[in-house]
Order: sequence, then C-alpha cells, then structure tokens
Amino acid sequence: MANPGNESEPMRIVRLTEFTNLNLDKQGFENLDEAAKVRLRWPLRFTPAVSIVLIMVGLGLRSPIWLGSMAIVALSGVLLRSGMLIDLVYNLGFRHLVRSTRLPPTPKPRQFSYLLSFLLLATSAFSFWQGLPVLGYLTGGMVVAGGAILTTTLWCLGSWVYRATLAWAAHR
Repeated sequence: MANPGNESEPMRIVRLTEFTNLNLDKQGFENLDEAAKVRLRWPLRFTPAVSIVLIMVGLGLRSPIWLGSMAIVALSGVLLRSGMLIDLVYNLGFRHLVRSTRLPPTPKPRQFSYLLSFLLLATSAFSFWQGLPVLGYLTGGMVVAGGAILTTTLWCLGSWVYRATLAWAAHR
C-alpha cells in the first residue's frame, strides 16, 4: 500500500469486495460510505481477535473467574454505545500506535452479538465453576469460533441472528 504521508507516491485505490461490504452492512454499518468502510475493515477485527485470545487463555486455564471477567467485557459492549472495553482500548491507545482510524459507536446488530457472547461466556464460566468442563468448553468455544470467523471474514453470526430475528420485529 502506498505511504499516506508521502505525497510523491500515488495512493492505491482500495475497494471492498461485495462480501465484505455486505458483512459490514449486516453488522449495522450500512450508513457508512465505502471509503469509511475501507478504513474500518481492519480496525473492526481488533476486538474479536483480542477477545478470542483472552477467551482461549480462560478456557485453557478452566478459569471461571477469567471467563466471567470476559463475560463482563462482552456485557460492556451491550451497555456502552461507544463500544466494549476492548474497543475503548483500541480507540484510546492502540489505534495511535498503528495510526489508524477510530472505531465508530457500536450499532445494534453488533451490540446484540455482544449480548450473545456475554450469555455464552457467563454460561462457560458458570459451567467450569460447577465442575462441568465439557459445557464450559462448548459454550466458550462457540464464542471463540464466532470471533475467529468475524476476525477473518467480518461475517458476524450474532448480527446475522439479530437481522434474522429481531430487526424485522423493530420495523413492525
């Protein structure tokens, strides 16, 4: 990619694939123009990437405290319109290191995805606390799998569920 600080070097025009554009729309970013979506296509991967690493640590440790803490982090994405705690870490710190754009407020479909993650992680934490590791791995693993898909493709299962079930009810 061309160096944005070097005016003598031409900027390469980056276009989104139709798949990526549709995925961002389904997450609730349909009101952004293509240039904004291009700038966000990598930053929007930060939160799920960091989250899955932290969740995998909790699963590896079989730690109800760690997984419960991650459930609270996911809940912050439901309660805080500006984004979950990891989004705030990105916006206040990491983006400056990589000279990237700020994450926008969290749209409803993405907030719903955070709610699903919260429920699964709380179940995982409770399962490990109750001595039910298979259920703990299953529910925590579902969040890891969803986060891995989101990180690699920007397709969000939670946003898909939101659009398939709740979005139509809001427009009735």
